[in-house]
Amino acid sequence: MREVAFLRKNADKWKEIEQLLNDSSSDDPDKLADLYIELSADLAYAQANYPGSKTKEYLNQLSVAVHTEIYKSRKEDRRRLITFWTQELPELFGSKQKELLYSLIVFMLAISIGVLSSVNDPSFVRLIMGDAYVNMTISNIEKGDPLAVYKKAEELEMFFAITINNVKVSFFAFTSGLLTSIGTGVILLQNGVMVGAFLHFFAEYGLIGEALRVIFIHGALELSAIVIAGAAGFVIGNGILFPGTYTRRRSFIKAGKEGLKMIIGLVPIFITAGLLESFVTRYTQMPLWLSLCIIFGSFAFILYYFVWLPITLKNKNERLRTSKIS
Repeated sequence: MREVAFLRKNADKWKEIEQLLNDSSSDDPDKLADLYIELSADLAYAQANYPGSKTKEYLNQLSVAVHTEIYKSRKEDRRRLITFWTQELPELFGSKQKELLYSLIVFMLAISIGVLSSVNDPSFVRLIMGDAYVNMTISNIEKGDPLAVYKKAEELEMFFAITINNVKVSFFAFTSGLLTSIGTGVILLQNGVMVGAFLHFFAEYGLIGEALRVIFIHGALELSAIVIAGAAGFVIGNGILFPGTYTRRRSFIKAGKEGLKMIIGLVPIFITAGLLESFVTRYTQMPLWLSLCIIFGSFAFILYYFVWLPITLKNKNERLRTSKIS
């Protein structure tokens, strides 16, 4: 059957399914379930006969939406808390690798801008970091303890302050997506420029190695969280700008839920980064091997949980769907 004929034959049925999804007052789940069976058959047919077409993409999105609607009222599995972290969240990140890449690129470009701006204008770091912080750090450098700022506050008080601040920054990067992806991009630029200026400031005093070794004990997780939060912001921003086959309202709601799940997935990262910065970073003279173990261990976890595992699960699910169709 030609694709045009296939569309004409089933268009009314698909419109009916969309209406059922958009009608929040509908109380006929059985009808939706029956239509879902037919929709699954249509999707299988489109995958076999029109691979790579917009028709297949549309049916796949519609099928996912119907599946979610049908099963959302089921009693929560007692193992939901476990499956959320081991399956649901990684699978979500598996579909958001482009947003993660875009967020990383913007953040790295912003760091480069911060470094270049500091190189060309020595006063730039004061504009970004503030005179009080710069003067305090210069004083610490002259005393032979350039990173003494991490030793001054009481550990528990510092932990709560840092964790709350990390949550604010990441949540702000996410909610800025309401201003479209440009809003999130601006937040990533601001934070990246600050990091770049900060790093160049220490490089000016020949302390870049020591700064990286100490600061990245917590910074590996902290900066990764900003990038991931930026990706969540891009998800919601793109949901507004590019609704695809959904209505703009439905696309926004869907993207908002996905982005919020991504932010929830950062909660353990916020806590761990706060613990490291408050209780561990202050030991600036710890052995190099221990610092490197913490830093590379943190980056390894981020790459595993937010990149490798999601891609692996995504490929596995695609193979399963293909085998079922064949």
